[in-house]
Amino acid sequence: MKALILAAGYATRMYPLTLNCPKALLPIGGGTMLDIIAGKIAEIPRIEEIVIVANHRFYSMIKEWADNFSSPVKVTVLDDGTSSETDRLGAVGDIVYAIDNGNIDDDLLIMACDNLFNFSLADLYRFFGEKASDCVCAGIMEDTEEIKRYGVIEADGDGNILSFVEKPRQPRTDLAAYAIYMYKRETLPLFRQYLSENRGGDSPGKFLEWLCGVKKVCAYRFSGECFDIGTIPAYEEVCKYFG
Repeated sequence: MKALILAAGYATRMYPLTLNCPKALLPIGGGTMLDIIAGKIAEIPRIEEIVIVANHRFYSMIKEWADNFSSPVKVTVLDDGTSSETDRLGAVGDIVYAIDNGNIDDDLLIMACDNLFNFSLADLYRFFGEKASDCVCAGIMEDTEEIKRYGVIEADGDGNILSFVEKPRQPRTDLAAYAIYMYKRETLPLFRQYLSENRGGDSPGKFLEWLCGVKKVCAYRFSGECFDIGTIPAYEEVCKYFG
């Protein structure tokens, strides 16, 4: 298995913090977001390589971080060649770019660089192996307005997803999807198919919504906390949590 961290966004909602620093390298708890995420990935014994896809504007900063990061796992940083919001590839576009340019032909863990959490990815990996299917991390969200910003899942008692709706106006459950996914090797070509069919929406959640209509996908209900850092107040709260 390989791991892919999506770090090519421009985080304009977090200006001025991210004007001259990628969100992935914002300081948290004595390190950076990437330090925390890469440390979590290292909990999975079968991970052979961590691939980070960055934009051209911040590629050198993330590459410098990778060169100085101490890890038993190889870390590769890819430059997707974009330099602004107007020419960005989008999340699914960056996934396809990374698969093609990072020579990824393995089961794949995909994570956003701004989702921090306190549960073990080793447990997710065991669930992934037991189900032998694509998986997404999911947790209960009681805030009925906040959950409208997420993918909302209906699942049976075994974790099989019965329906998935990205950012619904009227959520049908309180089970939210977070940007932590494990995909089977044979699923990877479907990312390109999704793009070629012009499905609309470049987010991993929109892809997953489409994928649930194509094949079996399971929801891993984590026990713990997961934080989506999309705004400065959210970042400040997570900084307090991680000390």
